Amino acid sequence: MLRFMGNNAAATFSWWRTVKRVLFYLFIFQFVYILALRWINPPITITQLSNWVSGNGMRRDYVSASEISPYMRLAVIASEDQLFTEHYGFDWKRIQEAMAYNKRKPQKLRGGSTISQQTAKNVFLWQGRSWVRKGLEVYFTGMIELFWGKKRILEVYLNVIEMGKGVFGAEAAAQYYFGKSAKQLTRREAAMIAASLPNPKRYKVKPASRYVQGRSNFILRQMMHLQSEPTIRRLIENR
Repeated sequence: MLRFMGNNAAATFSWWRTVKRVLFYLFIFQFVYILALRWINPPITITQLSNWVSGNGMRRDYVSASEISPYMRLAVIASEDQLFTEHYGFDWKRIQEAMAYNKRKPQKLRGGSTISQQTAKNVFLWQGRSWVRKGLEVYFTGMIELFWGKKRILEVYLNVIEMGKGVFGAEAAAQYYFGKSAKQLTRREAAMIAASLPNPKRYKVKPASRYVQGRSNFILRQMMHLQSEPTIRRLIENR
């Protein structure tokens, strides 16, 4: 009996040691991967892969920040995260407002994610609202804020975010909707693409749905207000 208990304890210890080793290697791998993406583009994301598997297709074409119109960069900031240059990954006031809204209207949920959070979710994680995924989102958001910086976060965001059914990134969106490169997008075209981001499968850019038309006009007004801010100008200009 004592021998059996001893063997059982040894097996448990060996199993736990193996688990810790695997977790350690996984931590090292994800850490190296995060650092590598500071300079290289993500090979593929779970969202892109799931879209392709589900039959929605996958149009994408990664380009550098200098190959994306400053208007496109300004438009997503105006639309998705106007405090992007001021926070460290999380807009706590916006998150609290979204939580309060969702509590009042659980049938019509509203997000409070920043561009940094959306980038972390789209590059490293899967779509969903589980607490596990949200916890991982917090971790990866903090890591890219620490190791990538705002310019790289915005560049990756504009390459991986879905901008239409199976259309990922500004270059693919520009080619798909307007037959031009992302660098050639006008102010209004950029605003129209940004207007679809809350639900790019639902809100049509071309021909523009009523929602996109109204939302893009709002974004254009916000772009006018934001473009003179020094921190945003430094972020969107090609330097």
